[in-house]
Amino acid sequence: MNNKTSSFLWNLRHLNLNICSFGSTSFRRTMKVDPLELHKPKLIYQNKTLKIFLFHDSLQKPQSSVRFFCQGALVFQLKGNEIQKRSLNTLTSTSVGKLSHCRRQSFDSQCFLMMHTTPQIDVDGLKKIEVSAEHDLSQKEKQLDFVRQRDLIQQCNSMSDVLDLFSKFPKLSSCNYFISMWKIAKNMSEDQRRFERQLLYEHPAFNQLCYQVMKDAKIVRLQQLMFTLYALIRIGIPQNTYLIHVLLRVVQERINECDETCLSVLSRTLEIMEENKNVDALRAGLRLLVDKQIWTLEHILTLQTMMRCIGKNAPYSLKKKIEIKALKELDKFSYINSQRMFGALAAMNHRSVTLLNECSKMVAANIPGCPFWMLMNMLQSCKDLHYQNLDFFTAIADYITTTFDMWKMKQVLGILFLFEALRFRHIDLMNLFLKKVLDESQFLNQKDILCILHIYSSLNHFHECKDQQFLEVMTSALNSYLPKLSSLNLLSAVYCFCVLKHFPEEFLNQLFQENIINELLMSDNESEKIEYMLHQVNACLELEDISALKSTAIPLKECSSASLHSNTLVENILLNILEDKGLFLKNVQLPHNYFVDFELKMDSRRTQVFPVSEADAFIADSDILSTHPRGGLQMKMRHLKALGFHVILVSTSEIKKLDLKAAVKFLKAKIFSPEAFPTATKFAS
Repeated sequence: MNNKTSSFLWNLRHLNLNICSFGSTSFRRTMKVDPLELHKPKLIYQNKTLKIFLFHDSLQKPQSSVRFFCQGALVFQLKGNEIQKRSLNTLTSTSVGKLSHCRRQSFDSQCFLMMHTTPQIDVDGLKKIEVSAEHDLSQKEKQLDFVRQRDLIQQCNSMSDVLDLFSKFPKLSSCNYFISMWKIAKNMSEDQRRFERQLLYEHPAFNQLCYQVMKDAKIVRLQQLMFTLYALIRIGIPQNTYLIHVLLRVVQERINECDETCLSVLSRTLEIMEENKNVDALRAGLRLLVDKQIWTLEHILTLQTMMRCIGKNAPYSLKKKIEIKALKELDKFSYINSQRMFGALAAMNHRSVTLLNECSKMVAANIPGCPFWMLMNMLQSCKDLHYQNLDFFTAIADYITTTFDMWKMKQVLGILFLFEALRFRHIDLMNLFLKKVLDESQFLNQKDILCILHIYSSLNHFHECKDQQFLEVMTSALNSYLPKLSSLNLLSAVYCFCVLKHFPEEFLNQLFQENIINELLMSDNESEKIEYMLHQVNACLELEDISALKSTAIPLKECSSASLHSNTLVENILLNILEDKGLFLKNVQLPHNYFVDFELKMDSRRTQVFPVSEADAFIADSDILSTHPRGGLQMKMRHLKALGFHVILVSTSEIKKLDLKAAVKFLKAKIFSPEAFPTATKFAS
């Protein structure tokens, strides 16, 4: 008889029990199990009845289980009248908290288990085997679940369908459900998305899914968690919900696990989120990570996404690092990367002229096919960064001019509006648009008319043949909105007409009504702008050739003086020419709150300069793109001529390009001439 059989019989004798029959006799058997430790089970006697934990061949595996590894366990089965044995290394039992009573079985069961104790058990080795086996099984199950879930989700047509699917399969990845919802929602209109979102909130499984996502947040892959948070924000889940706050906190805890993809998704998420403490904390953490990982980033798009996210308040040192990184990667820039760089730099308020110049060259060389929204974004970014590039702006304007018929009027108007803000005047494009306005003036609304007047007056643009017709059409089109115009819009329209040297009586009479003037003067919004425009309208009434309206001038107090800036460059050149400070004045104040940079008194032939006195201050609008005076400056020149002066316009940007000797020659040619002029000469730079 071998050792294992001897051990079995010894156990039976030790119990002092006789096994008489395996027939119809039945009795109760139980065993207490401790799932946290590995040791032999305790056998319990009740009413002199043997209690042994039995297994039946058809016993199903419990849903939640723990595994115990015992060395030397044998399973005995009855076949006929003989007992056959087989070894068993694993016993599966219900986990803690689940086991209350062991299952009752009759003694007719075909197998039962006895435990043979040994002095030592290799627990660590058995645990490693179990973990490895479970890991392999878990990975295969996850792959199968992912494929199954992906195939099922592809059949969904709405976010509610995805929730219905979750109700049927709640154990599949909870994060994938929200990610799939966004894939469906992003192709919907805003109204449809709003309706679907309401159905989502009312769905009985929605709260359960949110709870499951919060529960899984700490164990899912970080990349999956990032995409889930991004999907929730894009779907429109409110930021102040507990779900969003929990996910933000978990992302904060796991932010050091971020790879480049995670950084990109997190940046896109924070970019569209409103400011709050959790968002600010994450943005601060992102800045630290970007500062640490900036040199290891491989994709330009990731870099640009992070530039838009870190914000305008990022440290200058970090902005400079990003600029250097972008300059190093210039050879990898695609046409799309160059387009997006404008918005990325504007988002963090960093004006890198070198980087903008390089991107401008690439965009200008590939401008055909660029979508309208991208053109607008680039020009808006140039405005925000105070970046002016004549070649770049000309390339865009030439492209719009060449393909003018394919653009809508409002699109061209949007481009021209940004060009005006950038002080750029493209003659051909503005002439084409003016003709289109004349042909389709009936389609213009109040906002369009005011915008067109602002652009053409500010840039001081006149069409050689269509000028008067344009002014009449604008007056007629705006006249239909006259009763509806606000006091500020009315003043803006009248000011634009005055700059264009057009004075429609119906608009002036409406403006000069006492209630409208009082409303404008008592306004707290844009008070300085209102005061300036009213003074300019008054100056026009007094100095322009409109005698019928001179008596209607508005009684106004004097404007407060603007801050004064001396033009030292031109002053030094004048000293080289005249060799005496007493021969010219700087910062001279004139009637109607006008200022000029320098005043010289000369004889009528402009051959001799006389001493002058009285000085004040003036700052002129600078324009580095053109010597063509803007609307306000042009109106000022008209008024100075009406006061008896001859104005010489000197471009400071041109002077800066010259050395001192060339600048002296240039300005001397401007001042001295054989032509006859009035006795006083003004310089507005």
